[in-house]
Amino acid sequence: MRLLSSSASASSCNLFCSSHKANARESEGKFQVPVKDKDFEFQIKKFAPPLTAVLLAVSPICNPPESLGQTLDIQRGATLFNRACIGCHDTGGNIIQPGATLFPNDLQRNGVDTEEEIFSVTYYGKGRMPGFGEKCTPRGQCTFGPRLQDEEIKLLSEFVKLQAEQGWPNVSTE
Repeated sequence: MRLLSSSASASSCNLFCSSHKANARESEGKFQVPVKDKDFEFQIKKFAPPLTAVLLAVSPICNPPESLGQTLDIQRGATLFNRACIGCHDTGGNIIQPGATLFPNDLQRNGVDTEEEIFSVTYYGKGRMPGFGEKCTPRGQCTFGPRLQDEEIKLLSEFVKLQAEQGWPNVSTE
């Protein structure tokens, strides 16, 4: 049985190895892992750096979760979207006018690729899309259903922009 030496200290191993004392022997500030096979040693040396990189990349330390406020705004935006928009724009599409989806290419082609422009179209309407703003005019261009407050349209605009940038992965309100 051979021993594979690593440059990490035993204390840093505590982060990843729950029973490092039973599995490793300390020697000159280094710990050693028993290795039975030369191929296994090669695999450890080959795969350890990329696996470490992956662990760091998905670590909450490197990618902190969104703040509670951002999460709540996204959920409120999803709820508004499900209430007012999903009938025509399910999963970012458009069942009324196929060239006017909520995907980045269509938004850009139609001149509606910023949150401000999305807000304006949602508030006043455009083409076959009715406006949902409280002060939307002319009356024929506006929804006959319930109107949305300015803050709700702002949340909805932020939500649509975020979903478009992510390719409409999820419109869940959970």
